[in-house]
Amino acid sequence: MAGGRRGRGSASSSNGGALAVAVAALLCAAAVLPAAEAAGATYLVGDAAGWTHNVDYGQWLAGKTFHAGDTLVFKYNTTYHDVVWVSKGGYRHCVVSPRGRAPVYRTGYDAVRLPAGTHYFICGAPGHCQAGMKLAVKVY
Repeated sequence: MAGGRRGRGSASSSNGGALAVAVAALLCAAAVLPAAEAAGATYLVGDAAGWTHNVDYGQWLAGKTFHAGDTLVFKYNTTYHDVVWVSKGGYRHCVVSPRGRAPVYRTGYDAVRLPAGTHYFICGAPGHCQAGMKLAVKVY
């Protein structure tokens, strides 16, 4: 009978060990996937022209699909421009509202990570939004 019994570490328990290794590998893979997705793609708004006058941002958006975790980089001359993340109404009417709540970027090279949803950006300098310095981005 002693030959028929199996103790710890025998072949019958190696199945449990293999299962534990497989589960650990799956958990590690699952942990890495969201991190890779969160990194996302980076887009320079307006490409070489950047964030400035006389750029058709609707045309710039054409053919692009944005995903949560992607980053928009606004490159501009801080003497003349800024970037304000506004509401849909702020975008439509070119107003920074509500005052003091909309994030305003002023570094000249601002990287904005996008969550899912539709996001609206304008230049807050007088007349610039009305002249076309505004961007509406749908993020999946």
